[in-house]
Amino acid sequence: MKLYVNSKYPSIDDLKNKAKKRIPKFAFEYLDGGCNQDVNIVKNTAEIREVELSPYYLDSYNEPSLKTELFGHTYDAPFGISPIGLQGLIWPNSPEILAKAAFDHNIPFILSTVTTSSIERISEITEGKAWFQLYHPTEARLRDDIIKRAAAADCPVLVILCDVPTFGYRPRDIRNGLAMPPKMSISNVLQVLQKPAWALNTLRYGQPGFETLKPYMPKGLNLSELGKFMDQTFSGRLNEEKIKPIRDMWKGKLVLKGVATEQDAQTAIKLGLDGIIVSNHGGRQLDAGQSSIKPLVRIADKYGDKIKVMMDSGLRSGPDIARTIASGAEFSFLGRSFMYGVSALGKKGGDHTISLLKTELKQVMDQVGCEKIEDLHKHLVKN
Repeated sequence: MKLYVNSKYPSIDDLKNKAKKRIPKFAFEYLDGGCNQDVNIVKNTAEIREVELSPYYLDSYNEPSLKTELFGHTYDAPFGISPIGLQGLIWPNSPEILAKAAFDHNIPFILSTVTTSSIERISEITEGKAWFQLYHPTEARLRDDIIKRAAAADCPVLVILCDVPTFGYRPRDIRNGLAMPPKMSISNVLQVLQKPAWALNTLRYGQPGFETLKPYMPKGLNLSELGKFMDQTFSGRLNEEKIKPIRDMWKGKLVLKGVATEQDAQTAIKLGLDGIIVSNHGGRQLDAGQSSIKPLVRIADKYGDKIKVMMDSGLRSGPDIARTIASGAEFSFLGRSFMYGVSALGKKGGDHTISLLKTELKQVMDQVGCEKIEDLHKHLVKN
């Protein structure tokens, strides 16, 4: 499809700055922040940008293609949209906006269990092409029912999350009342009143809620009881015994997200998973951990021929995508970048952000003389 790029916002940083002006402070800080002292969120992007590529200017060269095959489907670019919780709080109706943009551009959209649109609605928008990311329920009955819904919605890929055994310690969210249960302080109300576009869109689309989880919530559940419900309903810590029944039940492709070590990658292979996403949850879980690019290089080198290796966390541009693919990932995902886009530009934000990333990535391939995504590794400068 024709690429749409708003010339006023030619970079992700431009979108981030615009988003900061358009959404309440508590929502922006939830989106933008990491955990503890933000050490790992800074390392994520900084260390990706230490990766260098070599250009071969005198080689014969044809027009590059961004098309990338993954799990039997050929996508139009080697990147997709990461699962993000509470998307409708950040910008009203944003899961549907981004899902539609992903579908139009033929890239994958991953729906989070704890975002603000349902499996069924996103499947309708994407004609069954959206992936679904599962937070592991404490009860097998609930786990099985959610998985059956994802299968009925024709989700081709189920993503299970292993990097949230406990919620990250996020001082901003605690100060802003976005720890569970959420609360609207006087400060938060004043922030809303200062952001009329956000407030009007929230009135239009309604107060965001956990739409996928609504069938399992007790009727009349109030905000003061929501935190207790979530704690009782989900157990983020995965192990082999929890993964095995999911592998047995799920007939589509199964991906483990949050892998940060060779040991966990090896376990995923042993359990018959189809792919892994090397990730540190965008720097939101373990401030003392490594950036995502460091374990990616080791894991892809050791296990890239045994399982599909993908990566998210820290990517903010087309050059970052190129660096990640050159470092060994077969595919990449971005989260914050798309939320900056939709928060800045509303309905056009998803289309703009995808177009921007495609344009930047193609420019890198033109510059280094790379015709195919899978050949980017040939341009990697190995230190």
